[in-house]
Amino acid sequence: MSVRPLDVLNRSLKSPVIVRLKGGREFRGTLDGYDIHMNLVLLNAEEIQGGEVVKKIGSIVIRGDTVVFISPSTGGD
Repeated sequence: MSVRPLDVLNRSLKSPVIVRLKGGREFRGTLDGYDIHMNLVLLNAEEIQGGEVVKKIGSIVIRGDTVVFISPSTGGD
C-alpha cells in the first residue's frame, strides 16, 4: 500500500513543523490542521530566517499553493 502525501500530513498533526514558501520565507509552528489543497493552519507560529526567529506570529493560515515543503521540526530554540 502506498503512502499518500495527505497521510504524511495527518501523521504530523499536533506536531512541530517547518514550512518553506515560494519566495524563501519559512515558518515554524505546530500543525493544527490542513485541507485537500494543503492549506495549513499553524499555531504558535514564528517566521524564521537562517534558523533564527525574526517574528512571532501566533496562529496563521498558509495557502497550499505557496508551500514548497513541510518538514518535521525539533521546535527550535
